[in-house]
Amino acid sequence: MELKKIEKILQKEPEDAAEELLKEVEKAYGEVPYILNFMKQNPELLVTKILYDNSIIREFKRLDAKTIELISIGVSAALKCPHCLKLHIRVAQRLGVTKEEIFDAILIAGSLSNAAVLAEGTRAMDAEKQNEECGVCGIPGEKNKY
Repeated sequence: MELKKIEKILQKEPEDAAEELLKEVEKAYGEVPYILNFMKQNPELLVTKILYDNSIIREFKRLDAKTIELISIGVSAALKCPHCLKLHIRVAQRLGVTKEEIFDAILIAGSLSNAAVLAEGTRAMDAEKQNEECGVCGIPGEKNKY
């Protein structure tokens, strides 16, 4: 969204600005996400959220819309947010993303999620093993009673 358009929106009453921005969101997504509809009761917050999200997601010209939706699908799957996941799958399908491409994004998210669990778990195991060997607060021979 161009800076001049943002300035015009910000000069409006918050309720009017929110309505205009929701129309823009619907144009981009083909629907208005639930959370944005929910936030209509707080138009000042809604306007800033939409402008912030738009500046990150829609204004980058380095990534095309399909890539953005595939990333959104992967992140939604990894974060286990069924609402976001379903929305981004619908948007991706409207953009022509295939079922196979969507599945690949989910598989990548699953692989990275699995790696994160393994990395965190094994590091915690190693840290506890070192704590047992070093004793309490680095005092050899003192056992941790906790």
